[in-house]
Amino acid sequence: MIAISLVEDDNELRASIAEFLQSAGDYICVSGYSKAKEAIEKLPIDRPQIVLMDIDLGKISGIECVRKLKPAMPDCQFLMLTVFADADKIFDALAAGASGYLLKHQPPAKLLEALQEVLAGGAPMSAPIARKVVASFQSKLPTQDESCHLSPREIEVLEGLAKGRLYKQMADQMDIGIDTIRTYVRRIYEKLHVKSRTEAVAKYFTK
Repeated sequence: MIAISLVEDDNELRASIAEFLQSAGDYICVSGYSKAKEAIEKLPIDRPQIVLMDIDLGKISGIECVRKLKPAMPDCQFLMLTVFADADKIFDALAAGASGYLLKHQPPAKLLEALQEVLAGGAPMSAPIARKVVASFQSKLPTQDESCHLSPREIEVLEGLAKGRLYKQMADQMDIGIDTIRTYVRRIYEKLHVKSRTEAVAKYFTK
């Protein structure tokens, strides 16, 4: 059973999501909070594997909540679940440590797919969010100085990371081995001075 916590200020929605996930059979909701302050205090004790995090939580936003919790919970996957689709919030959330960004009111099956994807090492995003990330990538092609000398292949891999693709998916698409993908990712991290997929995407696309 995969342990999940919910941070959502709409009590009815939070209860509905918890009921749906537990009915899916593979998940157990170990906790739910309506306020960021309470979540920051108690989630490290709950130790969920995944946290579904709203953004609009009052005085402390869900993005700030992730920023505070990620260092204390490095193995936990934080997925934003929100109505906000503006680019600033998307990249702020990724920079804070979120592993994915989902919009509310999507079909329930999409939520289950996203959970499976993040557990497999992906970075799930709702389709409109992925399009904005890619559009940002395409509209902000770096200059030679800004690129940290990323090669065309490394840029192609970085675009794949931004779309939430798994290493195997990128390897198949690029017709290269998965170990070669890992090498490209390692070089990207070194050149951008980051340690994770979300940091690489956020740093490169928000220059």
